Amino acid sequence: MLSVNNISVHFTGEYIFDGVSFLINDRDRIGLVGKNGAGKTTLLNIIAGELEPEKGAIASPSGQTLGYLKQEMDTGSQRTVIEEARQAFRETLELDQKIRKITEELSRRTDFHSPTYLGLVSDLNDATDHFNVLGGHKMDENTEKVLLGLGFERKDFTRPLREFSSGWQMRVELAKILLRMPDILLLDEPTNHLDIESIQWLEEFLISYPGALVLVSHDRAFLDNVTRRTIEITLGKIYDYKASYSEYEQLQAERREREIAGFNNQQQQIAQIERFIERFRYKNTKARQVQSRLKMLDKMDRIEIEDTDKSAIRFRFPPAPHSGKVVVRAENLTKSYGHHLVLKNLNFSINKGEKIAFVGRNGEGKSTLSKVIIGELPFDGKLELGHLVKIGYYAQNQHEMLDMEKTVFETIDEVATGEMRTKVKGLLGSFLFRGDDLDKKVKVLSGGEKSRLSLARMLLSPVNLLVLDEPTNHLDMSSKDILKNALLHYDGTLVIVSHDRDFLSGLTEKVIEFRNRGIREYLGDVHDFLESRRLEHLNELEKKQIKQQTENNTETPSQNKLDFERRKQQESKLRRLQNRIEKSEQTIEKLEKEIAALDNLLANPEPEHPLVISGEIYHRYEKLKADLAGEMNSWEALIAELEEQKNSLS
Repeated sequence: MLSVNNISVHFTGEYIFDGVSFLINDRDRIGLVGKNGAGKTTLLNIIAGELEPEKGAIASPSGQTLGYLKQEMDTGSQRTVIEEARQAFRETLELDQKIRKITEELSRRTDFHSPTYLGLVSDLNDATDHFNVLGGHKMDENTEKVLLGLGFERKDFTRPLREFSSGWQMRVELAKILLRMPDILLLDEPTNHLDIESIQWLEEFLISYPGALVLVSHDRAFLDNVTRRTIEITLGKIYDYKASYSEYEQLQAERREREIAGFNNQQQQIAQIERFIERFRYKNTKARQVQSRLKMLDKMDRIEIEDTDKSAIRFRFPPAPHSGKVVVRAENLTKSYGHHLVLKNLNFSINKGEKIAFVGRNGEGKSTLSKVIIGELPFDGKLELGHLVKIGYYAQNQHEMLDMEKTVFETIDEVATGEMRTKVKGLLGSFLFRGDDLDKKVKVLSGGEKSRLSLARMLLSPVNLLVLDEPTNHLDMSSKDILKNALLHYDGTLVIVSHDRDFLSGLTEKVIEFRNRGIREYLGDVHDFLESRRLEHLNELEKKQIKQQTENNTETPSQNKLDFERRKQQESKLRRLQNRIEKSEQTIEKLEKEIAALDNLLANPEPEHPLVISGEIYHRYEKLKADLAGEMNSWEALIAELEEQKNSLS
């Protein structure tokens, strides 16, 4: 258990935290959320002991261990991958060295009954016992398991770590923290450098992790699958929900509605008091009442609400111009960087209107092929664009390509043509750049703001082929949802590189996996792809067992383990479906209760009710009915899928 007691921190005169307290209990799974700049990373730094709060303290039991993965870490290691990962077992390695040293010395000694010899034997027994308690015999096995899970191949283990990109070096840092098995894990955006399969492996590892976890992430699927408690940081305070992220979103929306109603009521009260003061300020007969109301205003506990503006980007892609039926066709396409072969003899075509996801391990060529398609990289082989194809491209580092010295307005105005020149301010407003924001220089913008500006710039010219490379980097949850909705309504052809499963879910109709310098196509969205990969994994297990049994001269290979694995996978899917159905039914019940309450309010209006005062009651009523209809459709689809799965088990 760790206790955060009355923590206060302020920067530039404003409190990031003001008297914040909460407990981290054993086996807690906490998602730490809040808008950019709310203080999530600052709080992790305080818990980790890397930053001292101005007030308050962190209390934890003596001997409690803690592991902290920051967003960026510089290793500077000269070791190989596996040597660096093994540094997680520093105490175990020291014991191993001690055991070897004592064993070697004993082998040279002949004074078997002397006190020093017996003392060495005692030291050896103690060191060996401690080594076993720490699981020393499983050190190499566990190291390989974690490195393989995080996407390394065995051939990578002996390569110097410095040969790898910063993203792969971060994976080794994550591996070291996981291997130490601390009592509390603090992870700040751990999925930033991981591919989909590694993210899934990390999810399974964290779900069964014996310690506590505090997690910052913009990956909704990852948060939902791992966390069971959500702590929101807003306006220097925290709100603690015993709920996963998606459940928290519903509860937070309800809380915000109550806060807005209370805020509006208080503002009306303040306005009335101020009008009284202004009217009678200079009348001696009312001096006492004026002073009383001034004191009332001074003592009033002002309600604050976070200025969300429901500030999410709002836009639609322009209609796609006409193009030929085949948008891209490649034959024997090969790409190398010097002697390093990345893509070999690719043959594929992309048809008009297709929405395709590029997935696979980092470094397998997803971004490389994207750049080949847009004409940025040379290659061997053949690649043709279809008739009248016009490409829009968003790179991973798109925001770094902006002119840092230009203002927000100049960045868009310089490339706007025709009628778009008159709509620049409106376009920027849709991406949350308003008023003084237009005169800000690009260099002072946050990563998220630069990404939004790059997206706005991309909308100035209608295109019929969109190639997007990790477009959700730096975007918050709300902005990702809006971008996804815009892409769902885009009527052109889409190629998107992403490892965000929630973002890809339902967005694409084909997945192209990059592996071993080649590609493989899967029909369906990202979840269909992942299910196919699971089945392939079982087939690989079957082939491996058959091979092993053949080598052992076993005539009939046993199917018990294979059947068990298949059934376990199917039963796991059934459980997930049943959980989703239960959540859907709870949501339906909640919506029906809210609609019933509004039915009653509409039949018997209460003049003082906030929804009646604001006139929002009808809008709220229609929204609830629409939400209920959508949830009922989702529930019916889940029931149908559950029946199908049950039939496949029988």
